[in-house]
This record gives sequence, structure tokens and C-alpha cells, in this order.
Amino acid sequence: MPEPVLVDLALQGGGSHGAFTWGVLDRLLEEKWLRIEAISGTSAGAMNAALLADGWTGGGAEGARTTLEAYWRQVSQAAAFSPLQRSPLDRLMGRWTLDTSPAYAAMNMMARVFSPYDLNPLGLNPLRRILTETIDFDRLARAPIRLFITATSVRTGRGRIFRNKEITPDVLLASACLPTMFQAIEIDGEPYWDGGYAGNPTLTPLIRESDAHDTILVQINPRERMEPPRTANEIMNRINEISFNSPLMKELRMIALLRQVSDPGHGEGARWAGMRTHRIMSDALADFGASSKLNAEWEFVSLLKEEGRKSADVFLSEHGHDLGKRSTADFDVLLAEC
Repeated sequence: MPEPVLVDLALQGGGSHGAFTWGVLDRLLEEKWLRIEAISGTSAGAMNAALLADGWTGGGAEGARTTLEAYWRQVSQAAAFSPLQRSPLDRLMGRWTLDTSPAYAAMNMMARVFSPYDLNPLGLNPLRRILTETIDFDRLARAPIRLFITATSVRTGRGRIFRNKEITPDVLLASACLPTMFQAIEIDGEPYWDGGYAGNPTLTPLIRESDAHDTILVQINPRERMEPPRTANEIMNRINEISFNSPLMKELRMIALLRQVSDPGHGEGARWAGMRTHRIMSDALADFGASSKLNAEWEFVSLLKEEGRKSADVFLSEHGHDLGKRSTADFDVLLAEC
């Protein structure tokens, strides 16, 4: 049997759109010739990363797939009791957006006047219970798959990377903490917000601390939109997409530059120069607005999962043979945009 191909995964955040990443992971885990060495994740990507690593430790690939599904089913069940539901018109039209939901509109208006400290003084978050029930954090600490979870320091604005032994439910909640919806999560006396502001996801530790030379980026935030936004919701959606893509684009540009100038024969320079990059994404995600990231109906989550599986299948069919040999995503073009 040939040697397995070692790969790292870089998982973006994006609320319920993280179910797309679930589908990608579900498909990749079917390939016995792939071995996941390390994962960097932010927000929903952090959740998926921790679920996969813990499930793998307990039961291999099938254990990882089972743990991922258990989490997303619980998230969907909890969402059934949320006031954030699609309007009758959107259901009739088959749209997954929450833009016309009365509760979503009210939440948006209140967020401009009141903070989470006013509206949710106890800091309640239903994800805490779900994470505690689906992840064995003691087992995660000794998982063979290395994890790098990003959260943003409120005080400094810089990202902090949490590794396996440091990861707790609070760390995962911090990585997904949108400041207009939730109180900052305190860890070691330091308040943290969503990691997407600092790294979505952070790639550098994959290069420095992993033995794999292939990194697969699972991207769920659209980088480009052909039509300029015109409505208030469209403008806010695009601002969010640019904000959460900006750290990733800067890091990819830095990596492309370092690959060109690093010495391929010595030390860390060889790591940068030898990095092979790949990307799995879907244009279908651009059809869903930012509000749909708060829609966790099982039908929508299942649709996103299947789109992820399909996108991963296309990637494997077209580029599976390139893994371990060459890059399939040319990020050097980003240097022309400087």
C-alpha cells in the first residue's frame, strides 16, 4: 500500500455556512490515502476542526464523521426554538435568507442601540452545552491531529492561536464570538472576539509546526461579487465579507511573497518555499446573504453539507492526483494586486 499523503486543513468561519465545510470534511474522510496532520480553524471552522480531531481520536475517520454529524444535528435542533426564523414569504419563495424575518430585523435595529451586555447580561450561549456534550476536551488535548484555533484579543486587536491542550468550550466560543451578538469571552483574564478579525483562518502555524507540505483551504466567504451592493443589507453583507476575508488575503499574499524570496534549501525557508496550496470552495455560497449564516434549519444545513461533499468530490476528481506533488491554487497572482 502506498504511503498516505499528509495534508493540513485551513477552515474558514461563517456561521451555519460552516455546514458546507462539514460536507467537505465528510467527503475527505472517506479517502484512506489522505492523512490529516493539522487543522487551523476560525469560528465555525474552529468547531469543525475540534469535532473532527476529537472524533478521529475516539474512532478514526468514522468517529470523526459521526461526531461532526451529531454536532450539526444538535445545532439544528436548537435553532428550531430560536426566534430567528424565515418569514412566510421567504419560505414560500424557497429563499434561505433571514433578511425579511421580523425577529432578524428587530435584532439588527436593537444591536445599533443596545449591546449584548444589555440584552444578554448572563452571557448565555446555547452552543456551550452542545460543545460540552459532543466534544471530549480531555481527549482532544491528546489528539494526534494538531489544532490551531484563532481568537481576536479585544484589548490588542491581535490574534491568539490556541493549541490542543489549551482548547476548551470557551476557546471555541471565543473564536466564534460576534461582538454585536455575544459578550466577549474571557480566557485567562483577557477578553476575546471572533477570530475572523485577525485570521480567517491563520495559516502560518501550519507551515511552521506541521510535517505536511500540502494545505487545503476550505473557503466559504465569497471573495468577489460582480454586482455592487445597493441596499442597506447588501452593503452590510459585503462589508462583513471583506472584513472576514481581509486577514486571509493578507496572509496568502505574504506567503506568496515569502515563497519567492525564501531559500528552498535551509531551515524554515525550505518550509515556506515547499508549501503546496489547494482550495475547495463553491460559487453557490455567494447566492446566500450574510443573514443566512444564522439560519440553521436542518434542510438548509443538509443542503450546504451536500454542496460541500460535491465540491470536495470535484476537487478530488480534478486535483487528487496533485496532492503531494504540486499546488493547484496559485496565490502568487495576489502579488500583482499589491
